[in-house]
Parts: sequence; C-alpha cells; structure tokens
Amino acid sequence: MSAVAARPATAPIAPMLVRQSFAEFIKLIRVPAFSVTSIVLPSMFYAFIGLGQAKEPLFPGAQVTFGQYFLASMALYGVANVMVLGFGISLANERGQKQDLLMKSTPLPAPVYFTAKALSALAVAFISIVVLSLFAAIAGGVHLSASQWLTLFSRAMLCSIPFIGLGFALGYIAGPNSAPAVTNLIYLPTAFASGLFFPLRLLPHFLQNIAPYLPLYRAAQLVWDSVGAPIESGSISTDWLYMAGYAVGFFALALWAYRRDQGKKFN
Repeated sequence: MSAVAARPATAPIAPMLVRQSFAEFIKLIRVPAFSVTSIVLPSMFYAFIGLGQAKEPLFPGAQVTFGQYFLASMALYGVANVMVLGFGISLANERGQKQDLLMKSTPLPAPVYFTAKALSALAVAFISIVVLSLFAAIAGGVHLSASQWLTLFSRAMLCSIPFIGLGFALGYIAGPNSAPAVTNLIYLPTAFASGLFFPLRLLPHFLQNIAPYLPLYRAAQLVWDSVGAPIESGSISTDWLYMAGYAVGFFALALWAYRRDQGKKFN
C-alpha cells in the first residue's frame, strides 16, 4: 500500500501543520544565502541610506524624520523581499531538485505543505522587521510611540500576504536557473519606482505616473501612514482595497501556475 493510500481520512491536520511549519522554518534559517540576506539586508540598506540623515526632517517643516520614513520603507521592503525573492526562488529551486515530487508521495496534504511554507516565510519576515527596528532605534535614534510600532508591524505583515501569492506564482512560473533573474527583474525596479528607497517626488515624472498602480506603492502608503508620514494616495481605505485586489490576483495566478506545473508532470 502506498504512503498516500495509507493516510487515514481523518488525519489530524493541525499537528502536521505545526511540525511542517517548524521544519520549513529551520530549513530556511539553515540556508545562509536566504536567512542572512532576508534578515540583514533591510538593516544594511538602512545603514547605507538612512543612518546618516535619520534625524533630519523628511522635508522642510515635516514632523516626521527621514529615519522614521525609511524605517517604514525598509520594513515593507524586508517582508516583501522574503516573499518574492526568498520564497519564490526557494520554491523554484525545490522544483528543480524534484522535492515537490517527493512531497507528493508522502501523506502530507498539499494545502498543509504550502501553508507551512508561507507561515515559515512570515516568521522570517517578522524577524527581519525586529532586527531592522532594533537597529534603527539604537543606531539611528528612531523613536515611535507604542501604537505606531504596533501599527507598523501589523501593517507590514498584512501587506506581505499578497506577495506570498506573487512569490508562489514566480516559483512555479520560473525555472530554478532563471528564478533569481526573473524575480529580481520584477521586484527591484518596482521597489525603486514605488518610492521605498527615495521619496517619490525625487523620481522621474514617468515613474510617478506608474507608481500608483504598483502593489509596493500601495503597501508603502500604509506603512508610511503608520509612522505619521504624509501619504500621496489620498485614502488609506483605497490602499487596503488595492492590496486586497492584488492578493486575489496574485493567488489566482499562483493557483494557475501550480495547476499548469502539476498538469505537465502528472497528465
């Protein structure tokens, strides 16, 4: 009898999810190319760009400092980076190593497997925000109220959800060799065009026209608002609606990519 056939119909899902999530988390942490890059990179960008002017006002007369603004930007960059680059590339590499075929032969249901991968990526993303926040507070002297810290963390983590779908889709669309190039080609330009590294008003006019249609731009409005920075979209509720729409679209694309890949392998 095969492993799949031997699994009871009423197999407990919760213990499987907890154990698989822990295993996926340990696997990610043990890969320095993923864990170090995902956790340390936002703090490195903060050191290179934000640290020297952390206590300067965002613009003349502003109540928000550049350090606070850039902390929010890098918090979003960090969580999205984990989902798009780390999650997407690791998924493509696992496909190249035929790990998906191996998992197919185990009693582990596919929804539990992918949920565990998403939860482990969320855990790494949370760690990256904690490390970044400690660095910004200690080295940059960034101060936020307790409610601002809570809002920043919660919004950054919520805004990472659509990018889970995008990373999932890229992991099944791109091959293991092309995944790093494809994901970087998509993610890094949109991060710059959304104003995460430099205020949007400093970017070329054509990028300012494109930015409102980018998911990172809408997510950036939400995290900037959490630290008191002025937003350009005009409405927080509109930004949340955009993010919900991106989540639906990206997860639909991910489902299509997954079914296409499975169809090629098993049909």
